[in-house]
Amino acid sequence: MTINVVERIKLFNAGRNPELLKLKYKAMGTNVFSFFRGTCHLFYQDFPKDSPLNTTPQTWICGDMHLENFGTYKGDNRLVYFDINDFDEACLAPCTWDLVRCVTSILVGSTVLKVDESAAQQLGKHFLNTYANALGKGQARTVERETARGLVKDLLVSLRERDRQDLLDEYTKRNHGERYLVVDHKHTAKATEAEQHRVKALVTTWQQKTQQEDKFCGILDVQKRIAGTSSLGLERYIILIEGNGSPHKNYLLDFKQAQASSLEPYLAVPQPNWDSSAARIVAIQQRMQGTPPALLGVIIDGTKSYVLREMQPTQDRVSLQSGNGKLGRLEKLIQTMGEVTAWNQLRSSGRQGSTTADDLIGFAHLSEWHSQILEYAISYSHQVEKYYQEFRQEL
Repeated sequence: MTINVVERIKLFNAGRNPELLKLKYKAMGTNVFSFFRGTCHLFYQDFPKDSPLNTTPQTWICGDMHLENFGTYKGDNRLVYFDINDFDEACLAPCTWDLVRCVTSILVGSTVLKVDESAAQQLGKHFLNTYANALGKGQARTVERETARGLVKDLLVSLRERDRQDLLDEYTKRNHGERYLVVDHKHTAKATEAEQHRVKALVTTWQQKTQQEDKFCGILDVQKRIAGTSSLGLERYIILIEGNGSPHKNYLLDFKQAQASSLEPYLAVPQPNWDSSAARIVAIQQRMQGTPPALLGVIIDGTKSYVLREMQPTQDRVSLQSGNGKLGRLEKLIQTMGEVTAWNQLRSSGRQGSTTADDLIGFAHLSEWHSQILEYAISYSHQVEKYYQEFRQEL
Protein backbone atom coordinates (compact mmCIF):
# COMPACT_ATOMS: atom_id res chain seq x y z
CA MET A 1 0.00 0.00 0.00
CA THR A 2 1.33 3.40 -1.00
CA ILE A 3 1.45 5.98 1.78
CA ASN A 4 1.19 9.70 1.12
CA VAL A 5 4.06 12.12 1.58
CA VAL A 6 2.89 13.45 4.96
CA GLU A 7 2.81 9.93 6.40
CA ARG A 8 6.29 9.31 5.00
CA ILE A 9 7.56 12.46 6.67
CA LYS A 10 5.96 11.58 10.01
CA LEU A 11 7.36 8.04 9.88
CA PHE A 12 10.88 9.33 9.28
CA ASN A 13 10.66 11.86 12.13
CA ALA A 14 9.07 9.51 14.66
CA GLY A 15 10.66 9.68 18.10
CA ARG A 16 11.87 13.26 17.91
CA ASN A 17 11.10 15.91 20.50
CA PRO A 18 7.42 16.81 19.81
CA GLU A 19 7.77 20.53 20.52
CA LEU A 20 10.84 20.91 18.34
CA LEU A 21 9.23 18.76 15.66
CA LYS A 22 6.37 21.28 15.50
CA LEU A 23 8.98 23.95 14.79
CA LYS A 24 10.51 21.79 12.07
CA TYR A 25 7.17 21.31 10.33
CA LYS A 26 6.43 25.03 10.66
CA ALA A 27 9.78 25.86 9.05
CA MET A 28 9.17 23.33 6.27
CA GLY A 29 5.83 24.97 5.53
CA THR A 30 7.42 28.40 4.98
CA ASN A 31 8.25 27.79 1.31
CA VAL A 32 9.07 24.94 -1.04
CA PHE A 33 12.84 25.43 -0.62
CA SER A 34 12.58 25.04 3.16
CA PHE A 35 10.46 21.93 2.59
CA PHE A 36 13.18 20.53 0.32
CA ARG A 37 15.83 21.26 2.94
CA GLY A 38 13.89 19.32 5.58
CA THR A 39 13.15 16.22 3.48
CA CYS A 40 16.48 14.80 2.36
CA HIS A 41 15.10 11.33 3.12
CA LEU A 42 12.34 11.75 0.51
CA PHE A 43 14.90 12.64 -2.16
CA TYR A 44 16.76 9.35 -1.78
CA GLN A 45 13.66 7.27 -1.21
CA ASP A 46 12.47 8.46 -4.61
CA PHE A 47 15.78 8.29 -6.48
CA PRO A 48 15.47 5.56 -9.18
CA LYS A 49 17.53 2.43 -8.57
CA ASP A 50 18.15 1.95 -12.29
CA SER A 51 19.48 5.47 -12.89
CA PRO A 52 22.83 5.65 -14.74
CA LEU A 53 23.79 8.23 -12.11
CA ASN A 54 24.14 5.33 -9.65
CA THR A 55 27.08 3.86 -11.59
CA THR A 56 29.37 6.90 -11.49
CA PRO A 57 32.60 7.00 -9.40
CA GLN A 58 32.18 6.45 -5.67
CA THR A 59 33.27 9.43 -3.58
CA TRP A 60 32.76 10.88 -0.12
CA ILE A 61 29.73 13.13 -0.31
CA CYS A 62 27.95 15.39 2.15
CA GLY A 63 24.68 13.65 1.18
CA ASP A 64 22.42 16.66 1.74
CA MET A 65 23.94 19.17 -0.63
CA HIS A 66 21.82 22.23 -1.25
CA LEU A 67 22.37 25.97 -1.57
CA GLU A 68 22.24 26.65 2.16
CA ASN A 69 24.63 23.88 3.17
CA PHE A 70 27.54 26.03 2.04
CA GLY A 71 28.89 28.73 4.30
CA THR A 72 31.83 30.17 6.19
CA TYR A 73 33.44 28.75 9.29
CA LYS A 74 36.51 29.40 11.40
CA GLY A 75 39.09 26.65 11.06
CA ASP A 76 41.25 25.25 13.84
CA ASN A 77 44.00 27.53 12.50
CA ARG A 78 41.66 30.51 13.23
CA LEU A 79 41.40 31.43 9.53
CA VAL A 80 37.97 31.72 7.90
CA TYR A 81 36.96 29.54 4.95
CA PHE A 82 33.95 29.08 2.67
CA ASP A 83 33.00 25.43 2.19
CA ILE A 84 30.32 22.77 2.57
CA ASN A 85 29.25 23.06 6.20
CA ASP A 86 26.86 20.17 6.92
CA PHE A 87 27.93 16.53 6.95
CA ASP A 88 25.12 14.90 8.95
CA GLU A 89 24.20 12.65 6.00
CA ALA A 90 27.76 12.12 4.73
CA CYS A 91 28.72 8.75 3.30
CA LEU A 92 30.47 6.93 0.44
CA ALA A 93 28.20 7.10 -2.63
CA PRO A 94 28.15 7.94 -6.35
CA CYS A 95 29.71 11.38 -6.88
CA THR A 96 26.65 12.46 -8.86
CA TRP A 97 24.27 12.16 -5.88
CA ASP A 98 25.53 15.41 -4.36
CA LEU A 99 25.40 17.04 -7.78
CA VAL A 100 21.82 16.11 -8.60
CA ARG A 101 20.58 17.15 -5.16
CA CYS A 102 22.36 20.51 -5.44
CA VAL A 103 21.03 21.21 -8.94
CA THR A 104 17.55 20.26 -7.77
CA SER A 105 17.93 22.76 -4.90
CA ILE A 106 18.78 25.49 -7.41
CA LEU A 107 15.59 24.76 -9.34
CA VAL A 108 13.43 24.39 -6.23
CA GLY A 109 14.97 27.56 -4.80
CA SER A 110 14.39 29.70 -7.88
CA THR A 111 11.87 31.92 -6.07
CA VAL A 112 14.30 32.43 -3.19
CA LEU A 113 17.01 33.31 -5.71
CA LYS A 114 14.49 35.63 -7.45
CA VAL A 115 15.00 34.07 -10.88
CA ASP A 116 12.64 32.33 -13.29
CA GLU A 117 12.78 28.64 -14.20
CA SER A 118 14.87 29.24 -17.32
CA ALA A 119 17.50 31.19 -15.39
CA ALA A 120 17.52 28.53 -12.65
CA GLN A 121 18.25 25.87 -15.26
CA GLN A 122 21.08 28.03 -16.58
CA LEU A 123 22.51 28.24 -13.07
CA GLY A 124 22.22 24.46 -12.73
CA LYS A 125 24.21 23.98 -15.95
CA HIS A 126 26.78 26.47 -14.69
CA PHE A 127 27.19 24.51 -11.45
CA LEU A 128 27.83 21.28 -13.37
CA ASN A 129 30.25 22.93 -15.81
CA THR A 130 32.33 24.57 -13.10
CA TYR A 131 32.35 21.36 -11.07
CA ALA A 132 33.61 19.41 -14.10
CA ASN A 133 36.27 22.01 -14.91
CA ALA A 134 37.59 22.04 -11.34
CA LEU A 135 37.48 18.24 -11.10
CA GLY A 136 39.30 17.88 -14.43
CA LYS A 137 42.23 19.95 -13.17
CA GLY A 138 42.78 17.46 -10.36
CA GLN A 139 43.90 20.06 -7.82
CA ALA A 140 42.07 20.58 -4.53
CA ARG A 141 42.01 24.19 -3.34
CA THR A 142 40.26 26.22 -0.64
CA VAL A 143 38.22 29.44 -0.63
CA GLU A 144 39.59 32.18 1.61
CA ARG A 145 39.02 35.92 1.62
CA GLU A 146 41.88 36.52 -0.83
CA THR A 147 40.63 33.95 -3.36
CA ALA A 148 36.86 34.52 -3.07
CA ARG A 149 34.71 36.53 -5.45
CA GLY A 150 31.22 38.00 -5.67
CA LEU A 151 28.77 37.27 -2.87
CA VAL A 152 31.23 34.92 -1.16
CA LYS A 153 33.87 37.65 -1.16
CA ASP A 154 31.36 40.09 0.36
CA LEU A 155 30.56 37.60 3.11
CA LEU A 156 34.19 36.89 3.98
CA VAL A 157 35.11 40.56 3.98
CA SER A 158 32.18 41.35 6.29
CA LEU A 159 33.58 38.91 8.85
CA ARG A 160 36.41 41.31 9.56
CA GLU A 161 33.81 43.61 11.10
CA ARG A 162 32.58 40.90 13.47
CA ASP A 163 34.35 39.17 16.30
CA ARG A 164 33.64 36.60 18.98
CA GLN A 165 31.90 39.17 21.16
CA ASP A 166 29.29 39.85 18.45
CA LEU A 167 28.19 36.21 18.63
CA LEU A 168 28.28 36.25 22.42
CA ASP A 169 26.10 39.36 22.54
CA GLU A 170 23.57 37.63 20.27
CA TYR A 171 23.04 34.69 22.64
CA THR A 172 24.05 35.95 26.09
CA LYS A 173 23.63 38.71 28.65
CA ARG A 174 25.95 39.89 31.39
CA ASN A 175 25.23 40.23 35.08
CA HIS A 176 27.91 41.62 37.40
CA GLY A 177 30.59 40.88 34.83
CA GLU A 178 29.50 37.29 34.16
CA ARG A 179 27.73 36.01 31.06
CA TYR A 180 24.79 33.62 30.89
CA LEU A 181 22.75 32.22 28.01
CA VAL A 182 19.45 33.92 27.21
CA VAL A 183 16.46 31.58 26.77
CA ASP A 184 14.29 33.22 24.10
CA HIS A 185 12.37 30.10 22.86
CA LYS A 186 13.37 31.10 19.33
CA HIS A 187 17.05 30.20 19.24
CA THR A 188 17.29 28.62 22.68
CA ALA A 189 15.08 26.68 25.10
CA LYS A 190 15.48 25.86 28.78
CA ALA A 191 17.53 22.78 29.61
CA THR A 192 16.75 20.93 32.82
CA GLU A 193 19.32 20.73 35.60
CA ALA A 194 19.81 17.05 34.79
CA GLU A 195 20.46 17.85 31.10
CA GLN A 196 22.89 20.62 32.01
CA HIS A 197 24.79 18.38 34.41
CA ARG A 198 24.98 15.56 31.84
CA VAL A 199 26.27 17.79 29.02
CA LYS A 200 28.83 19.47 31.28
CA ALA A 201 30.12 16.09 32.43
CA LEU A 202 30.37 14.73 28.87
CA VAL A 203 32.20 17.77 27.52
CA THR A 204 34.57 17.90 30.50
CA THR A 205 35.43 14.21 30.04
CA TRP A 206 36.03 14.80 26.31
CA GLN A 207 38.27 17.74 27.12
CA GLN A 208 40.37 15.64 29.46
CA LYS A 209 40.60 12.62 27.12
CA THR A 210 41.61 14.75 24.14
CA GLN A 211 43.99 16.89 26.21
CA GLN A 212 42.14 20.08 25.29
CA GLU A 213 42.51 21.66 28.72
CA ASP A 214 44.22 24.69 27.20
CA LYS A 215 41.22 25.42 24.94
CA PHE A 216 38.88 26.59 27.72
CA CYS A 217 38.82 26.98 31.48
CA GLY A 218 35.34 25.69 32.25
CA ILE A 219 31.65 25.56 31.35
CA LEU A 220 29.49 28.49 32.45
CA ASP A 221 26.06 27.58 31.09
CA VAL A 222 24.18 25.02 28.97
CA GLN A 223 20.80 25.42 27.26
CA LYS A 224 18.96 23.68 24.44
CA ARG A 225 19.66 25.04 20.98
CA ILE A 226 16.98 25.54 18.30
CA ALA A 227 18.65 25.64 14.89
CA GLY A 228 18.56 24.17 11.40
CA THR A 229 15.63 22.54 9.64
CA SER A 230 16.36 18.89 8.92
CA SER A 231 17.83 18.15 12.36
CA LEU A 232 15.16 19.90 14.44
CA GLY A 233 13.77 17.53 17.03
CA LEU A 234 17.11 15.90 17.79
CA GLU A 235 19.08 16.69 20.94
CA ARG A 236 21.09 19.87 20.55
CA TYR A 237 22.66 22.19 23.09
CA ILE A 238 24.47 25.52 23.13
CA ILE A 239 27.32 25.68 25.63
CA LEU A 240 28.84 28.87 27.04
CA ILE A 241 32.55 28.34 27.65
CA GLU A 242 34.80 30.27 30.00
CA GLY A 243 37.86 31.37 28.08
CA ASN A 244 40.98 33.15 29.22
CA GLY A 245 39.92 36.69 30.02
CA SER A 246 36.19 36.32 30.79
CA PRO A 247 33.69 37.67 30.02
CA HIS A 248 34.94 39.03 26.68
CA LYS A 249 36.98 35.94 25.81
CA ASN A 250 34.15 33.50 26.43
CA TYR A 251 32.81 31.59 23.44
CA LEU A 252 30.09 29.16 22.42
CA LEU A 253 30.03 25.48 21.49
CA ASP A 254 27.43 23.52 19.53
CA PHE A 255 26.66 20.02 20.89
CA LYS A 256 24.48 18.07 18.46
CA GLN A 257 23.10 14.53 18.44
CA ALA A 258 24.15 12.41 15.46
CA GLN A 259 22.01 9.84 13.70
CA ALA A 260 22.56 7.31 10.94
CA SER A 261 22.64 8.86 7.47
CA SER A 262 19.23 8.87 5.80
CA LEU A 263 21.05 7.62 2.67
CA GLU A 264 22.10 4.40 4.39
CA PRO A 265 19.21 2.18 3.14
CA TYR A 266 19.97 3.08 -0.48
CA LEU A 267 23.76 2.63 -0.55
CA ALA A 268 25.04 -0.14 -2.82
CA VAL A 269 28.67 -0.11 -1.63
CA PRO A 270 29.95 -1.20 1.80
CA GLN A 271 30.60 1.61 4.27
CA PRO A 272 33.42 1.68 6.84
CA ASN A 273 32.58 0.21 10.21
CA TRP A 274 32.30 3.52 12.03
CA ASP A 275 32.40 3.51 15.82
CA SER A 276 29.35 5.80 15.88
CA SER A 277 27.30 8.13 13.71
CA ALA A 278 29.22 11.09 15.12
CA ALA A 279 32.52 9.40 14.23
CA ARG A 280 31.27 9.02 10.65
CA ILE A 281 30.31 12.69 10.40
CA VAL A 282 33.55 14.00 11.86
CA ALA A 283 35.83 11.65 9.90
CA ILE A 284 34.23 12.48 6.54
CA GLN A 285 34.19 16.21 7.31
CA GLN A 286 37.88 16.13 8.19
CA ARG A 287 38.83 14.35 4.97
CA MET A 288 36.67 16.53 2.71
CA GLN A 289 37.38 20.00 4.08
CA GLY A 290 40.82 21.52 3.67
CA THR A 291 40.87 22.70 7.28
CA PRO A 292 38.42 21.34 9.88
CA PRO A 293 36.40 23.67 12.15
CA ALA A 294 37.70 24.62 15.55
CA LEU A 295 37.11 22.15 18.41
CA LEU A 296 35.53 19.51 16.16
CA GLY A 297 35.09 16.34 18.18
CA VAL A 298 33.09 13.18 18.90
CA ILE A 299 31.36 12.55 22.23
CA ILE A 300 29.80 9.19 23.14
CA ASP A 301 27.15 8.62 25.80
CA GLY A 302 25.97 5.02 25.82
CA THR A 303 24.20 4.29 22.54
CA LYS A 304 24.06 7.97 21.60
CA SER A 305 26.79 10.00 19.94
CA TYR A 306 27.23 13.74 19.48
CA VAL A 307 29.27 16.12 17.36
CA LEU A 308 30.94 18.97 19.23
CA ARG A 309 32.25 22.06 17.47
CA GLU A 310 32.82 25.72 18.06
CA MET A 311 29.58 27.48 17.25
CA GLN A 312 29.44 29.66 14.16
CA PRO A 313 27.14 32.65 13.59
CA THR A 314 23.99 31.62 11.70
CA GLN A 315 24.46 34.54 9.33
CA ASP A 316 27.78 33.12 8.14
CA ARG A 317 26.25 31.82 4.95
CA VAL A 318 25.45 33.69 1.79
CA SER A 319 22.01 35.27 1.77
CA LEU A 320 20.44 33.82 -1.36
CA GLN A 321 18.15 36.83 -1.62
CA SER A 322 21.13 39.21 -1.67
CA GLY A 323 21.79 38.31 -5.28
CA ASN A 324 18.56 40.17 -6.12
CA GLY A 325 18.03 37.92 -9.12
CA LYS A 326 21.14 39.29 -10.85
CA LEU A 327 22.37 36.37 -12.88
CA GLY A 328 25.99 37.51 -13.00
CA ARG A 329 26.29 37.67 -9.20
CA LEU A 330 24.48 34.36 -8.78
CA GLU A 331 26.70 32.68 -11.38
CA LYS A 332 29.80 33.61 -9.36
CA LEU A 333 28.20 32.13 -6.24
CA ILE A 334 27.18 28.93 -8.04
CA GLN A 335 30.65 28.68 -9.59
CA THR A 336 32.27 28.76 -6.17
CA MET A 337 29.89 26.06 -4.93
CA GLY A 338 30.68 23.85 -7.93
CA GLU A 339 34.42 24.27 -7.42
CA VAL A 340 34.21 23.56 -3.68
CA THR A 341 32.27 20.35 -4.40
CA ALA A 342 34.92 19.15 -6.82
CA TRP A 343 37.82 20.07 -4.53
CA ASN A 344 36.29 18.19 -1.61
CA GLN A 345 35.83 15.06 -3.71
CA LEU A 346 39.41 15.29 -4.96
CA ARG A 347 40.79 15.94 -1.48
CA SER A 348 39.08 12.82 -0.08
CA SER A 349 39.76 10.58 -3.08
CA GLY A 350 41.40 7.18 -2.66
CA ARG A 351 40.27 6.85 0.96
CA GLN A 352 38.52 3.69 2.21
CA GLY A 353 36.95 2.76 -1.11
CA SER A 354 36.54 6.18 -2.72
CA THR A 355 37.60 6.60 -6.34
CA THR A 356 41.14 7.79 -7.08
CA ALA A 357 41.83 11.32 -8.26
CA ASP A 358 42.88 10.02 -11.68
CA ASP A 359 39.52 8.29 -12.18
CA LEU A 360 37.68 11.45 -11.08
CA ILE A 361 39.66 13.46 -13.61
CA GLY A 362 38.64 10.99 -16.29
CA PHE A 363 34.99 11.23 -15.24
CA ALA A 364 35.17 15.03 -15.46
CA HIS A 365 35.87 14.82 -19.18
CA LEU A 366 32.75 12.78 -19.92
CA SER A 367 29.66 14.71 -20.95
CA GLU A 368 26.56 12.51 -20.82
CA TRP A 369 26.09 12.86 -17.05
CA HIS A 370 25.47 16.62 -17.37
CA SER A 371 22.19 16.18 -19.24
CA GLN A 372 21.18 13.17 -17.11
CA ILE A 373 21.51 15.23 -13.91
CA LEU A 374 19.72 18.27 -15.30
CA GLU A 375 16.82 16.25 -16.72
CA TYR A 376 16.24 14.42 -13.46
CA ALA A 377 16.59 17.61 -11.40
CA ILE A 378 13.99 19.39 -13.53
CA SER A 379 11.58 16.48 -13.24
CA TYR A 380 12.08 16.03 -9.51
CA SER A 381 11.79 19.75 -8.73
CA HIS A 382 8.20 19.53 -10.02
CA GLN A 383 7.62 16.51 -7.76
CA VAL A 384 8.92 18.48 -4.76
CA GLU A 385 6.40 21.23 -5.50
CA LYS A 386 3.58 18.64 -5.49
CA TYR A 387 4.82 17.19 -2.21
CA TYR A 388 4.99 20.67 -0.70
CA GLN A 389 1.39 21.44 -1.63
CA GLU A 390 0.22 18.13 -0.10
CA PHE A 391 2.22 18.88 3.05
CA ARG A 392 0.72 22.36 3.35
CA GLN A 393 -2.81 21.03 2.99
CA GLU A 394 -2.50 18.31 5.64
CA LEU A 395 -0.51 20.13 8.32
